[in-house]
Amino acid sequence: MAPAAPRLVLGLLVLSLCCEACKKVIFHVPSELEADTLVGRVDLKECLQSAEFISTTDGNFKILEDGSVYTTSALSLSAEKKTFTILLKDIQEQVEKKIYVSLVEEEKKTQTQKTRHARDTVLKRTKRRWGPIPSVMIENSLGPFPLQIQQVQSDTAQNYTIYYSASGPGIDQDPKGLFYIERETGNIFATRAVDREQYPSFQIICFATTPDGYSPEVPLVHTIRIEDDNDNAPYFTQDLFEFCVPENSKPGVVVGQVTAEDRDEPYTLHTTLKYRIVSQNPPITPAFSLHGDTGVISVLLPQLDRELVPSYTLLVEVRDMAGQPFGLCTTGTVVVKIEDTNDNAPSFKQIQYETRVEENRVNVEVLRVSVVDLDEPGSPGSGAVYEIIRGNDDQAFEITTDKNTNEGILCVVKGLDYESAKQRVLVIGVNNEAPYLLAPHSQQLSQSTCSVTVHVLDVDEGPVFKPCLLRLDVKECEDIGTAIGRYVAEDPETGNSEGIRYRIPPGQCNWINIDDKSGEVRTVKVLDRDIGEMRRGQCNITVLAIDRNNCAYLSPKGDIPFGIYDIPVSVMDNGGKVGESTVRVNFCDCVTPTECDGRSRQLSGGNVTLGLWAILAMILGSLLLLLILITICGCCGRGVMHRQVTDDCANHNLIISNTEAPGEEVMDQNIIPLQNTCDQGGYGVKTGDQQTFEVVKGRGHTLESVKGGGHQTLGSVKEGGGQTMMDTCRYSYSEWHNFTHPRLGEKVHLCRQDEEQKHSEDYLLSYNYEGKGSLAGSVGCCSDQHEEEALDFLDQLEPKFRTLAETCIKR
Repeated sequence: MAPAAPRLVLGLLVLSLCCEACKKVIFHVPSELEADTLVGRVDLKECLQSAEFISTTDGNFKILEDGSVYTTSALSLSAEKKTFTILLKDIQEQVEKKIYVSLVEEEKKTQTQKTRHARDTVLKRTKRRWGPIPSVMIENSLGPFPLQIQQVQSDTAQNYTIYYSASGPGIDQDPKGLFYIERETGNIFATRAVDREQYPSFQIICFATTPDGYSPEVPLVHTIRIEDDNDNAPYFTQDLFEFCVPENSKPGVVVGQVTAEDRDEPYTLHTTLKYRIVSQNPPITPAFSLHGDTGVISVLLPQLDRELVPSYTLLVEVRDMAGQPFGLCTTGTVVVKIEDTNDNAPSFKQIQYETRVEENRVNVEVLRVSVVDLDEPGSPGSGAVYEIIRGNDDQAFEITTDKNTNEGILCVVKGLDYESAKQRVLVIGVNNEAPYLLAPHSQQLSQSTCSVTVHVLDVDEGPVFKPCLLRLDVKECEDIGTAIGRYVAEDPETGNSEGIRYRIPPGQCNWINIDDKSGEVRTVKVLDRDIGEMRRGQCNITVLAIDRNNCAYLSPKGDIPFGIYDIPVSVMDNGGKVGESTVRVNFCDCVTPTECDGRSRQLSGGNVTLGLWAILAMILGSLLLLLILITICGCCGRGVMHRQVTDDCANHNLIISNTEAPGEEVMDQNIIPLQNTCDQGGYGVKTGDQQTFEVVKGRGHTLESVKGGGHQTLGSVKEGGGQTMMDTCRYSYSEWHNFTHPRLGEKVHLCRQDEEQKHSEDYLLSYNYEGKGSLAGSVGCCSDQHEEEALDFLDQLEPKFRTLAETCIKR
């Protein structure tokens, strides 16, 4: 016999069954052998102690566990030598051994031997006639022990002395000593109780031999069956059964199956099981049924509502003996979870919403709406899907779902126009991710909607050219100053062009200009197609339209040190395009803008030392003031300007020193006021751009101006309609200031230069109106004082001023 297949051990070492040959065995037998004839006995344990499998290479022979060799059919040696091999295997130890058996025909014997041989032959040829029915022993028997369970007896015992013996499990194998057989009687006894679940049956081999060792009978394989006692209760295969079933499932839908087992003998009442539901939690109408024989759980209640009861807990029982009351039973737990289906439609918490958004804003969130859905949170049955049903024909709005909060996020994706529509009304609907399933006995629901009113907030927009591209045709060699067209823009808020100024940025075609107020385009050069940019026959020019609100202002915040700062400025247009640039700002406390060099100065208080130039400036200022007074009084004396001067007129004409009242509002278009400069400290801010903005806070007044304005006289100051002011003695402080200050400044500027053409540190200061109530009254020569007694204060003046006083006395 070939060795068994090799087995891999530890991944490297290959082991195989080793075959070893034990000693050879020779049996002397007659030349003719009948079936079931004992040939001889082999000592198997001497060859292999722990043989698990015993076989022969010749099917005409069989071998029992005790080593007895029998024929299985009639044989004739025919004077030939017959050989075969007995194979012994131990699988656990990976061992295989062989015993070689040879059958040799017996030699001729004497008459006495023949007589004995004939008797033996008769015994050996006797058919097996001792075969009792299997023995039965009740498990857990109470005894008394030893307990006789069976008797085996050979028919040959009628003629010969027979001794009985046995081997096998329960005798000389585990569990050893459980059974034994009486040698003379063949009675089999049990010494103790047996557990059928551990040993359901035993097979022992019984032998019958004569006192001289011959075996007149083939060894008997006898079965001792242990009869079952219902000593084991059934048990469930799981500690906890968990099943799921969709809500609103129809009755009869299978939920799951519970299974139980019983260790008692199969196919008996001891293992015939029955199932039933003992209780249900919550203890409401029974929702499930349990098949008694199969353990299948099915839906019983036609309306399983997850929103009312999300899960059920069942206490189930299994009982043997086909469910009879005297049967053994065990209980188990079943949890049935109700799966969510989309049987609840979402509904808005509010049916009306209002929100606001600035016009031209893009990609901004304007509102969040929320819904109520009774389905399981986080499931497709509760996931909200929002849509804009009405009011979004231009696709200016978009609504999405926040997966974390299930809210609808309404956003503006296209800029809104306040001038076109001051509000938008949207109708928003909501559905679920999963399709809606109608619950039994319920009515179809309509889609939940809400209305959203979006108020569009007006934002100051820049002017817009209409059309955005204008083509002007002009003839070559036209005269300079020829009007070739008009290009105007409109304010989207007002729909007109009022207050819009126009200009052409530098670096473009320089043969035309545009009137900054009317937008009229005129030539400034004679056009020639053969030179410069006109060789192409045309020139593209960009025109800027600027309204009053397009000016950006810088005001310092907080207490920051004086100095020069580079400030990044971002400008965004309506289309969302952003441009960035840097503006250099000189932040200082200088009173005169031209001297704003960033160096810190002392604003007020402390000791002030006047230099030579400061004293000279004061003297020149006094002389200039005296000259003005003489001029005015002279005019009054000659009767050229007949006007009555009151205290208020003094306020308009003469700048009374040490006043704290604010100046009048300047409305001229060439003066651009800066917001809150006086209230926030009013220190000078000077920017280096095409226009220079300056705000200087002096001692007691605020001076505001825009460099680059044209010269003007006091009489040319105009009011709203563009008419020249002709009212006598009604000039405002601003008008007076704008007329006198530049001229005084120029004169003082020239007088205050030293030999190196540098400005003196001290200069003439301007003063404001101090208010009414001065004890001295007005010093104006044209004041409304008719009585000379009111001029008594002139007597107290110094001699140098008496001449002036005499000149001003009414003649």
